[in-house]
Amino acid sequence: MHNLLAFVGMLLLSNSFSFSQMNQPVVAASPEPHRPQYHFSPKAHWMNDPNGMVYFNGTYHLFFQYYPDGTTWGPMHWGHATSKDMVRWQEQPIALFPDSLGYIFSGSAVVDVNNTTGFGKNGQTPLVAIFTHHNPVLEKQKTGKHEYQSLAYSLDEGKTWTKYAGNPVLPNPGITDFRDPKVRWYEPQKKWIMTLATKDRITFYSSPDLKNWTRESEFGSTVGAHGGVWECPDLFPLTHNGKTVWTLLVSINPGGPNGGSATQYFVGDFDGKTFKPYSTETKWLDYGTDNYAGVTFSNTGNRTILMGWMSNWQYANVVPTDPWRSATTVPRELGLKEVNKELFLTSVPVEELGALNQETVLVNNLTVKDRYELTAKTRNESGLFRLELSTKTAGDFAIVLANEQGNEVVIGYDKTANAYYIDRSKAGKTGFEKGFGKRHTAPRLSVDPKISLTLLVDVASVELFADGGLTVMTDIFFPDTDLTKLVIKSASGIVIPALEYTKLTSSVK
Repeated sequence: MHNLLAFVGMLLLSNSFSFSQMNQPVVAASPEPHRPQYHFSPKAHWMNDPNGMVYFNGTYHLFFQYYPDGTTWGPMHWGHATSKDMVRWQEQPIALFPDSLGYIFSGSAVVDVNNTTGFGKNGQTPLVAIFTHHNPVLEKQKTGKHEYQSLAYSLDEGKTWTKYAGNPVLPNPGITDFRDPKVRWYEPQKKWIMTLATKDRITFYSSPDLKNWTRESEFGSTVGAHGGVWECPDLFPLTHNGKTVWTLLVSINPGGPNGGSATQYFVGDFDGKTFKPYSTETKWLDYGTDNYAGVTFSNTGNRTILMGWMSNWQYANVVPTDPWRSATTVPRELGLKEVNKELFLTSVPVEELGALNQETVLVNNLTVKDRYELTAKTRNESGLFRLELSTKTAGDFAIVLANEQGNEVVIGYDKTANAYYIDRSKAGKTGFEKGFGKRHTAPRLSVDPKISLTLLVDVASVELFADGGLTVMTDIFFPDTDLTKLVIKSASGIVIPALEYTKLTSSVK
């Protein structure tokens, strides 16, 4: 996925690749006013999709689309970062460089426990990356065969990688957009399943060894949102009431509910060959504009944990950050919840984020009529915080983040519309793209009269998790100075039985 047109032809492929062999970018001098403090961002240069996320031997590996020679999209590499807790990340040397077969586009990584590939030697367990090669030379020829799937493997726990000599392992049959393989082991039939984006639908393939692939079925040509190309899919099982339910994520660009990029999902059954959804209703993983291309970690046991790219193709190349562009969302644990006999995907921040907690302010039985000033109670100059609250009944309210310069981000609930919203129209820098400074809305899916809300606020982002993660919104913003003022407003009046405000510390070294 990958905003290609401006860059086609900028690389003349050869076996000797020369435009960037530097693993560690040079970091520009501070200050970096919009640098995320507890979301991963590269030290410098361009990042987009999370790739190859895998947990192995106590370490979480995050690979990501990366261009080390600029702060806008360019010939893609796989950047690499590692963490013991998904909170504190350490950037590593670049894992995969472009080569004679093309740029290194999105994909996944697995732990080949049974050594089905034969890559493991002397008892070593191989990590195997499955990714899309994108060939710009073939793209110019307009054959439709310029994207194909390839392998690389590591025998030293992800430190170094060797590309498979037999690449590509899945040639392109002539589909213009043929990319972003997400692979998992399907235990009932002892085979690997690849979930692949194929233009306006998903195609499933199977393999005994990750090298030889058989087409199984396709899904989606007549269901779901089709405002743009389908990208970055993921298929995984979740448990609901003791039953295995399969969830299929599909990112789409454009066509999101609030413009630009977004991720839709379907829940249903999968038998190793065919995915059958329970409903063809379009559902959204995140209604904000800044959670795209999210996929799950592999090898995490009973937990299903997702991270997304915290940006949007509508403006990703022009946001006012330097010397880097883009960050990831916080890791989120996924689950299912039933509402009116319909299953919905839920997302909540992983519990490991509690390691960032500092002082907590508790306010009980708070009545808000007009406005309630929290700034004096919180006294938080960093602007990093977690806010959790619940209301007895669903009434209009707004949480305002502001600064002395008059910048503000407003997060709230509109009872008449039965919708949550984030308004960043006065958030500071908005002129870099005409569609950026807007109010975004999300339907309230819960039928419980009580509202529960969790906000995670970083220096340039807010993530809203409502009603146990049934409704989620992620938005970035760029204030002139940190938003350290906090006010709750309600014209109609609300009662908040419990409000918990927690200062967060930075995870950036």
